[in-house]
Amino acid sequence: MKKILVPCDFSEPAIHAYAQAQALAEKSYATIHFLHVIEPPVMNDTLLMPTLSFEAELMKELETNAIQKFKEFTKKSKEHGTAVTYEIKYGAVPVVISQCIQDQSIDLVVMGSHGASGMKEYLIGSNAERIVRQSPVPVMIVKQAGSKPVKNIVFPNELNLEHQEDLTAKVKELQKFFDATLHIVWVNTPANFVADTVTRKRLDDFAKRYMFRNFTLNIFNHTSKQEGILEFAKLVSGDLIAIGTHGRTGIAHLLNTSIAEDVVNHSDGLVWTYTLKNEPTHA
Repeated sequence: MKKILVPCDFSEPAIHAYAQAQALAEKSYATIHFLHVIEPPVMNDTLLMPTLSFEAELMKELETNAIQKFKEFTKKSKEHGTAVTYEIKYGAVPVVISQCIQDQSIDLVVMGSHGASGMKEYLIGSNAERIVRQSPVPVMIVKQAGSKPVKNIVFPNELNLEHQEDLTAKVKELQKFFDATLHIVWVNTPANFVADTVTRKRLDDFAKRYMFRNFTLNIFNHTSKQEGILEFAKLVSGDLIAIGTHGRTGIAHLLNTSIAEDVVNHSDGLVWTYTLKNEPTHA
């Protein structure tokens, strides 16, 4: 991990994300790259010059304020010996972040999130949720203040023995980075019920196939996958949930809500996600 991207709107969750990124950067000697995205307002009547002038002044003021706040952030980072860069871009937040990941050769995105609930969750969703679907690199979502040590990582999985090389390799790197115990879990639900004797063998085969170390194998029964993952994480004092996502977009996303995105929206703790590339659905 050499470069960490922190999308920053200066909200409380963004500040929490910065603190987490700072801790990660100190441990890995990585560079933090701040990104602030200003979304231009939609103007109904672009022919009105006074309106254009007002909008231009507003955008300039927003940019000036952002630069000042970034300078305060970078000053604190330099005191810790962390290299920091920052930039301000205009456009739609998810699009700009995706482009920045490519342009800056980002290894990890760390971003804060308020989550989403109610109709907003179904019709709009959070920016964090969109980045989870689109990012080609791992994304760590931060909800709360503090960067306590990660000692227990929860890894929910569908236990397929093929096409998980990329995901499992990333999770093992994550586990090694934190020197944490990995809790591999199958959440058994009424809708997708599998006998424990069958699942236990699948867990064993999965662990052998991908040669995990320092891990536990678990079956957790619940009425829903998402709630089961969250409750299991509490049961084992999970500090972080690591989950793969298929990255559905468009109508497929509306019809088949991703479990990973649900977990991102509703978890209070750290969630690490990685978008599976041309692989079967896992979450």
